[in-house]
Amino acid sequence: MSSLPLVLLHAYPLDARMWDSVRAPLSERTRLITPDQRGLGQTPLPEGGTAAPSLDHAARDVVALLDRLELDKVVVGGSSMGGYVAMALLRLAPERIGGLAFIGTKATADTPEARENRLNVARRAETEGTAGWLADEMLPTLLGETTRRRRPEVVERVREIVDGQPPAGVAWAQRAMAARPDSTDVLRTVDVPTVVVAGEEDAVMPPEVLRDLADTVPNAELVVVPEAGHLIPLEAPEPVVDAVSRVLG
Repeated sequence: MSSLPLVLLHAYPLDARMWDSVRAPLSERTRLITPDQRGLGQTPLPEGGTAAPSLDHAARDVVALLDRLELDKVVVGGSSMGGYVAMALLRLAPERIGGLAFIGTKATADTPEARENRLNVARRAETEGTAGWLADEMLPTLLGETTRRRRPEVVERVREIVDGQPPAGVAWAQRAMAARPDSTDVLRTVDVPTVVVAGEEDAVMPPEVLRDLADTVPNAELVVVPEAGHLIPLEAPEPVVDAVSRVLG
């Protein structure tokens, strides 16, 4: 394979299983790496950690993984929170990135209201767990109206993944996202092939938000996927495979 390896970073509150529908076709193109981010899926939070939650720690996890795998440079794709981690990785180790795919994500920091909502969710996860209520609250915004109406199997798959997330990891991720900085300046410095993928029905990150991101990154290509919401790789895997393939080299 002549393409750089591809690292895909998943959305919140999911894990690497969100990439299952794109795994096989992308693996035919290049080496595919899909880690569970710290605290979610099968990756625990570090024991005894006292540092404040920060996506910089998640970016360092990616660098450590690349070092273990002896990979100098990769293409990085991030969905939602995974996109935020990709931006943190750009600040930390831009020399390790040979291409970018931003899927349903944005460059700006949270508003005060959004930050407070995240902190409320973090506290509730710690006191009540995550089963039931978290998926109930998030499914209407995670998935587009077309998916929710026509594809009950995707709805149930997302519910299953969300319900299984560790409460401590959910809380950590929310606090880390609440603390993230604006990434506009670092995105203006990007000099690698970049594709930005928006879901036409995304209520969390509407296409105009992704258009702003694409306009910020020099020479980025914007792809708007019809009949898809926020979790585009689960809702419309074929357009995602096509878009990501464009930056593999």
